[in-house]
Amino acid sequence: MRQIVLDTETTGLAPEDGHRIIEIGCIEIKNRRMTDLRFHRYLNPEREIDEGAAEVHGLTLDKLREYPRFQEVALEFIEFIKGAELIIHNAPFDVGFINHELALLGPAWGCLADYCQIFDTLRLARDRHPGQRNSLDALCKRYEIDNAHRNLHGALLDAELLSDVYFALTGGQSALVLEAETSSGEPSESVSLRVNHARQRRVVVADAQELSAHRERLAHIGEASGGRLVWTEAEPAG
Repeated sequence: MRQIVLDTETTGLAPEDGHRIIEIGCIEIKNRRMTDLRFHRYLNPEREIDEGAAEVHGLTLDKLREYPRFQEVALEFIEFIKGAELIIHNAPFDVGFINHELALLGPAWGCLADYCQIFDTLRLARDRHPGQRNSLDALCKRYEIDNAHRNLHGALLDAELLSDVYFALTGGQSALVLEAETSSGEPSESVSLRVNHARQRRVVVADAQELSAHRERLAHIGEASGGRLVWTEAEPAG
C-alpha cells in the first residue's frame, strides 16, 4: 500500500475554537522507501496565531498573508493522499484539524477517513514503550535519529523525522544484545549491536525465473491439498 507521512502546523490547539491549519507537509513512502514525491503548502489562516503556537513553529500571520487558503489547495491535497495509508504522530490532533477544514468547505467533502486509512505512530509507540515519553523528539533520541537541526517545528521537517521514527518502530528491535562466552564457557561481558534504521531500505524483487518457480510450487501445493490453498499470489513489487 502507498503510504503518506503527514504533519500539520496550526494557529492553536483546538479547531472548535476557530483555529486553522497553516502548514501541511506530506512525504510519500513506497516499499519502505521514501520517494521524492512531496506535498508541502503554507496556508493563510485569515486569523491571528496564538502566541504559544507561534513560539513552537515560528510562523506569524504577517508571514502567511500571501499564501493560499486551505480551500484553494484542498482538491490537490485530497488527490495526493487519496487511497493511501496516512502515518501521523498523534493522529487525532491532525485529523481533527483536517476534518474541520473539510467541514468548512461543505458536507460534500466528507472527512479524511473517506479518502484514506490512518495509522497513529503515537499509539504504536505507547504500546512499544509504555510509561515512557513518546513525543517525536523523545523517539528520535531513543532511536538515535538526528534532529539537532529541529530548532522549530515544521510540517515537512517533522514528517521527515517521523518517517525515520516509523521505520524504527516497525523495523524490529533497535538493539540486539549478545553474550559472548569465555573459554570456560561462562558468559562474559554483553556486547550490544546497534541496528542502523536506514532511511533507504533495500528491497529485493523476485526475477521472472523465481516468480515462475514460485507459481509452479503453489500449483503443486494446491493440487496436493485438493485445492485448499491458503496463500494468494501477489503482484511483484514495482
